[in-house]
Amino acid sequence: MKVATSTSHSIPKLICPEGENGLIISTKDLNRTLNIDESAMTITVEPGMLLRQLINESAMAGLAIPYVPYWWGVTVGGILGTGAHGSSLWGESGSAVHDFVIQLRIVIPVGPDEGYAKVRTLQNGDPELDAARVSLGVLGVISQVTLQLQPMFKRSITLLEKNDSDLADQVSTFGRQHEFADLTWYPSQSKVVYRIDDRVSSGTPGNGVYDFAAFRSVPSQYLAMARSLEESQESRGTSVGGECVTGSVCTSPMEMAAYGLTRNGMAFNGYPVVGYNNQLQSSGTCLDSLEDALATSCPWDPRVKGLYFFYTAISISLSKTKDFIEDVKKLVALQPEAFCGLDLYIGILMRYVTASTAYLGKDEDVVEFDMIYYRSKDPMSPRIYQDILEEIEQIALFKYGGLPHWGKNKNMAFIGAINKYKSASEFLKVKRLYDPLGLFSNEWTDQILEVKDGISIVKENCALEGLCICSEDIHCAPQKGHFCRPGKVYQEARVCVHLSYEDGYDWS
Repeated sequence: MKVATSTSHSIPKLICPEGENGLIISTKDLNRTLNIDESAMTITVEPGMLLRQLINESAMAGLAIPYVPYWWGVTVGGILGTGAHGSSLWGESGSAVHDFVIQLRIVIPVGPDEGYAKVRTLQNGDPELDAARVSLGVLGVISQVTLQLQPMFKRSITLLEKNDSDLADQVSTFGRQHEFADLTWYPSQSKVVYRIDDRVSSGTPGNGVYDFAAFRSVPSQYLAMARSLEESQESRGTSVGGECVTGSVCTSPMEMAAYGLTRNGMAFNGYPVVGYNNQLQSSGTCLDSLEDALATSCPWDPRVKGLYFFYTAISISLSKTKDFIEDVKKLVALQPEAFCGLDLYIGILMRYVTASTAYLGKDEDVVEFDMIYYRSKDPMSPRIYQDILEEIEQIALFKYGGLPHWGKNKNMAFIGAINKYKSASEFLKVKRLYDPLGLFSNEWTDQILEVKDGISIVKENCALEGLCICSEDIHCAPQKGHFCRPGKVYQEARVCVHLSYEDGYDWS
């Protein structure tokens, strides 16, 4: 049995029921606010409530949850299932939504003598709550969540573009300087966009709104043209003059439009943009696409020919981010054109996340690096400069011990991941206690928790989709000129390299 939500789903197979006899439990109608206590500053909601609704209903009571994901189409249950978060190192409680959970009700399976189902109520101080805060959906069905809120406040945002020459030094300090800081890095253009984002006095003038441009409805015809252009560039096998030009064309209008920030929801008249937290912290207006037979849609809507991509999201200890960025810069220096495809999406987004008491949360303060990039509809088709992005992933995961986001990434990112959590054994104890028969597990969750083997699927072409890390040429696409070779910077990496890329490198 697996729990499904009304809109977004994770990229890995967290919600897939097992086999032909599996069941899906819908939370579509479990979306109510059950209680708001303004004096205690708490809200109790059902797990199918969208983040947008949680933000709005809290705001109507003059309250705020300060740190949330940037996409408001996720549900409260989904957020807790995957450990979704915002960006901050300042939160006393933490910077992930699960750190604000003070009570949670969960329905677990029991035997017939107890009526087959039992409701457990977990509160702060209960060790089992730290298992349920980030649950992967394997403990049972969350039925109610109570969150600790804060008084509503205003924020001031300035997006500052700079050269990336000192980025490695800046990353570890920038998050301490501004409460809601993040950075967006465009390596092929040698630039970084710094988000200078702080609380300000409630009397500060401003009614700013953030409607992030990439989360708006787009004409489906335009999406089809953009996808066809990507496919054409990939088929030609080079980014020079293709993706590099397209990437810069894509980012320039975003910068001119302040990425979707406006002073009043209508126009951008310069920085800073000041407004209430609920209007600036999250967005996703494409969820409100018109009922127009899909003439417009979210850019990634699978019902239209639009974006189809891989999403890599890996958290690295704050103390190691400088070395990681310097390694990435070495790859940029070797092949800057290999990074042009990232500019078509969000570049490399860097968000700050604090350590958490959740057993499957962060054990220490980290920076999460998010990369979105082209994915072929043909799983046997290699990507141009595939080796560079594979090497970045392996540097992050294995050289620097990075943690994959539970709701994103490819199979290979989860190799040995559970062993990187100091409280993993405590989580598994609660899992065995709550669901000893594994009714809420599936093959995928058993694999990432290492209850079963099989997270790496080793077969012909397996490295092309990240199902494995190549160890033989056949795992790449030798028939199309892609062979398994060591990394250029991280020699321990094994990546799929096009033969024409090898000139000038000693692979011995």
